[in-house]
Amino acid sequence: MTRSVFTRRRILTAGIVLVAGGAAIAAGGGRNLFYDWLTEETRATAIDPAMAHSQSLAGEITLIDIRRPEEWAQTGSGEGAVRLDMRRKDFIAALDQIVDGDRAQPVALICARGVRSARMSNLLAAAGFTQIIDVPEGMFGSGAGPGWLRRGLPLDRSPVAPADRGT
Repeated sequence: MTRSVFTRRRILTAGIVLVAGGAAIAAGGGRNLFYDWLTEETRATAIDPAMAHSQSLAGEITLIDIRRPEEWAQTGSGEGAVRLDMRRKDFIAALDQIVDGDRAQPVALICARGVRSARMSNLLAAAGFTQIIDVPEGMFGSGAGPGWLRRGLPLDRSPVAPADRGT
């Protein structure tokens, strides 16, 4: 006789998990509290991808896509973004070069879902950058909103250059 994988205990456990998850979202006023828990607190100003796109094209901010080269190759980068892998050992020095040493220049960070950009915002603030902007929706969307891709914003799908791969 074969035993079913759907035992009473498993069904009860799954029900409890679903109820707890729903309660957590309801307690957060519809926000995903798990996403909030993952995302580091940041003092950076937050803007949505559409604003980041328009301000980048207008030259008002420098938009930095801090994801990995494989991620850029998979989706492309937001139009107007400079690709700079956050794992580079010389990340701060490379960013300094991009902004011509002006750490007061507005710099916006975008990643996949806003978690890494929040962390890097704090790192850059500690390094003396004074106008850090976070794009918490990221490319794929998050609890903050739908993201660059779902908003249908333009992409730069140019091949990832060897220089983009960092050191």
